[in-house]
Amino acid sequence: MRISELSTVCGVPVATVKYYLREGLLPAGRLTSATQAQYDTTHVARLNLIRALAGAGGLSVAAIRDVLAGIDQPPESVAEVLGTAHRALGTPLGTPEKGPEARPHPSVMPLLEKLGWWIDGLDQQALDDASAALYALDAADFPISENELIAYGRSMEAMAQTEIAGIPNGSREEAVRYVVLGTILIEPLILALRRLAHDDAAIRRFGPG
Repeated sequence: MRISELSTVCGVPVATVKYYLREGLLPAGRLTSATQAQYDTTHVARLNLIRALAGAGGLSVAAIRDVLAGIDQPPESVAEVLGTAHRALGTPLGTPEKGPEARPHPSVMPLLEKLGWWIDGLDQQALDDASAALYALDAADFPISENELIAYGRSMEAMAQTEIAGIPNGSREEAVRYVVLGTILIEPLILALRRLAHDDAAIRRFGPG
């Protein structure tokens, strides 16, 4: 198919397709002349993936490039794969470089110990994000109890176990694709379901309206 047909099939403007080609996110088509190229189903699949990462995933072009590189050249370990996905998601709050907030929050490591989670080898960026979130709660004078933190941790633990258990055993490439896309594209769904659960819980407690 020509670029115009690829554009139509995927619902992406031709200008955007050309942009993805220039940025190296979409592989070049097979040249049929000096100015024309043909594209196939592999381009359709890649373009749809790019759309998903940019749309629902909310990733920048640079982040999409890193994710695609991780899929095309899979890391050796699951931890490295998860690191690729987590880095792509970025830092929601960010940990300031200066001031007391640059230190780990005093609640983080005790929480992990109470949950019984592995301490060594954990994602440092995630630890920093957790500290930044807790410092933000402190600054807003919005205390959160240890029991609440543990409840959040147990909920996330159950979710993570379900997701890790679903990693395919067929090939490393399939496993990488599952982990990376599952991490990036499921996160918006989790946030949306949390909001819907809030609505349901509020209606059940306080009534509709």
